[in-house]
Amino acid sequence: MIASNNSPVYDPTKKNVLVLSICLGMSMTGTSIVLTISALVGITLAPDPALATVPFGLQWVMTVSSTVPLSLLMRRFGRRPVFICGQLVGCGGAAIAAFAIFNENFYFFALGSAIMGIHNACWQYYRFAAADTASEAFKGRAISYVMAGGVFAAIAGPELASQTHGLFEPVLFAGGYFTICCITVVTSILLFAIDIPKPQARKGRAGRPLGDIIRQPVFIVAVLSSMLGYGLMNLSMTSTPLAMKVCGFVVQDTKWIIQAHILGMYLPSFFTGNLIKRFGIYNILIAGAVLMMIAATIAMSGETIGHFALALTVLGLGWNFLFIGGTTLLTEAYKPEEKEKVQGCNDLLVFGTVVLTAFFSGTIQHLIGWTAVNAALILPAFLVVAAVIWLRQKRASAV
Repeated sequence: MIASNNSPVYDPTKKNVLVLSICLGMSMTGTSIVLTISALVGITLAPDPALATVPFGLQWVMTVSSTVPLSLLMRRFGRRPVFICGQLVGCGGAAIAAFAIFNENFYFFALGSAIMGIHNACWQYYRFAAADTASEAFKGRAISYVMAGGVFAAIAGPELASQTHGLFEPVLFAGGYFTICCITVVTSILLFAIDIPKPQARKGRAGRPLGDIIRQPVFIVAVLSSMLGYGLMNLSMTSTPLAMKVCGFVVQDTKWIIQAHILGMYLPSFFTGNLIKRFGIYNILIAGAVLMMIAATIAMSGETIGHFALALTVLGLGWNFLFIGGTTLLTEAYKPEEKEKVQGCNDLLVFGTVVLTAFFSGTIQHLIGWTAVNAALILPAFLVVAAVIWLRQKRASAV
């Protein structure tokens, strides 16, 4: 928007980044509450302990199922209305989960968790929305700064889970989901402040066919980095409350371990974009994969609270480098008119992997143990390193 011939073009990027960062922090606060208590609720309500993480897995099934439809809705109606509706859907899902806890109904709890998956899919697009009005030079930092909102969630989420799990005593954990209802309502109000132009209607095909885009080496490596980074992190993280319970730790112990983990995930976001600019995206992706291997090694070396804390913190840092690095690299794979379908495809693959890890983490933990969960991280992390080196060499030889 131009006020006059001599006035500069209005750039809403900084305001968008600030609002989206706050809203992501609020949304992630709800998610960190779920991370802290979902498996514990599941093991209390489930007819079989091996099903404890199934509601969390169903949440990710709905996240995956929603990614492409939400992307198409944003193309039709714009980011803001879809983001607001996504928060209100999350409120409904949390209310159903709380109702299920009061009535000791595992299946309703699974339903509420699944509905919350739509909410999760929606706020995951905040990182892409930050880049919509950003310059090419600022895109990486815009994405990184929005993700930094998760630092608030690292502190507030597990703390709220701990403080509210007895809010409706003797019914435990329903208070956490009631808190999520309140958070989603406040976040939906804040989202009215973002200023992202509605996409203009396009005639004909929007850019290249998706098949041509996904065959690009840059797309393959970008998606692989985000996909394995998120999937491996989720495999270990989802099993942590169950593993700690087996070791005799209580909810208050789990609370600060999850806090350390989420800080590891989001605190680096304040400087990840600058690190990418300084050291190059390839080096950051390789560092992220190596950190995943280190986290797995620490977790397998002992089951003290110190081992859990250090392993989960390093795991979070590895995820940060892989997810932000992969998201930034993905922006090189598409033209502006192709972004909706490419972003939707990316999130479908990324969160499809998360679904698998969410479903099987509880079963692996229950049947084989904590060591097996973490051993599963090492080979895929090596695959990411190999893929990044391959892309770097391929691009260097093309120059």
